[in-house]
Amino acid sequence: MTIIRTVFYLCLVMIATGAWADSTPVLIGVDAEFSVVGSTSAQAIRLGAQIAVDEINADGGVLGGRPLALVEKDDRSVPARFVKNLHEFAADPNVVAVLCGRYSPVVVEAIPEIHQLKLPLLDPWAAADLITTHDFRPNYIFRLSLRDTWAMQVMIRHAEQRGLRKLGLLAPNTEWGRSNLKAAEALDQADPQVTFIDMQWYSWGDNSLLAQYQTLRKAGAEGVLFISNEREGVIFVKEVAALPKEQRLPVFAAWGITGGNLFQNAGPALKEVDLAVVQTYSFIGAEDAVAQRVVQAAQRYGVDGPRRILSPVGVAHAYDLVQILARAIRIAGSTDRNAIRDALEKVSDYAGLVKTYPQPFTPDQHDALSPQEVFMARYAEDGAIVRIDAE
Repeated sequence: MTIIRTVFYLCLVMIATGAWADSTPVLIGVDAEFSVVGSTSAQAIRLGAQIAVDEINADGGVLGGRPLALVEKDDRSVPARFVKNLHEFAADPNVVAVLCGRYSPVVVEAIPEIHQLKLPLLDPWAAADLITTHDFRPNYIFRLSLRDTWAMQVMIRHAEQRGLRKLGLLAPNTEWGRSNLKAAEALDQADPQVTFIDMQWYSWGDNSLLAQYQTLRKAGAEGVLFISNEREGVIFVKEVAALPKEQRLPVFAAWGITGGNLFQNAGPALKEVDLAVVQTYSFIGAEDAVAQRVVQAAQRYGVDGPRRILSPVGVAHAYDLVQILARAIRIAGSTDRNAIRDALEKVSDYAGLVKTYPQPFTPDQHDALSPQEVFMARYAEDGAIVRIDAE
């Protein structure tokens, strides 16, 4: 009887201390453009998510001690592959949510599939307005990133502050480009001080954007609103830099160009172009405890200080999203995706990296950031992306 009582007592102790707790990892998918040549955005998203996972696990994990873990898939920026990957994630009951990558067209095409699968999607980068303003209810997409409308507002305001009011728009013929055109047209109607001279399209894979640029310039544009990723961004910067100085207009760029090695690949040409780019966060000069902790953790992954963090918005947004997700899992008390979706709208009072969030998401609002977080920056001589007002 003494042995039985001893075993019974040990069982109670093990249950109370969590020694018999379920140690199966709770999985978070990361599906992004890992194999796109020159891309740094997917790697940045993974880094931010991993730092958050490390912190959460060191603090005891979730659901009584279960660790979080990342599961990575490469969509190659192809919508069909993204959908395929989503189905594979959804088939694993331990996957509670998926982080997407940078490309808005990839996410937009998958919106119906995401809601059919009832798989929470966390968006740390893709900025097309439609991603969170569709008609599916309940909404399974949660974004902590830009909206194209906010980016356009800040780019135009920056141009106005420089006395430039006649602007041209150069954008890709994709859902991302069309989202920006819609935002620009709305702002054109709302602000009589701004005149959109012309709109020029280009296609992914084009080897020159010079003809479109010259069309805008000759139409009277004083500056160019440029919507691009890094491949076309490098081409454009080099072509503008090669023009006579009097033909080089100021360029106000969306942040897609910061998702790859623009600084390295554009080389000396970048110094010859007046280029400002939209951002939402900078580790440079950030002295709060969360920022210092994340920068220190990044060093364990080979990143030598805040000026060496590539695609910093991807790191920052993914970090905050995973921290918010962990809080939602605890509120839900399970790995049930529907419960976690509901719980994401109940997380409150999270003091995060990008900002303090009184309530990141609500049933009516699935964008955790706001226009107040958006600012303009430029590349410094060492390649760091620095706030213009902090230069």
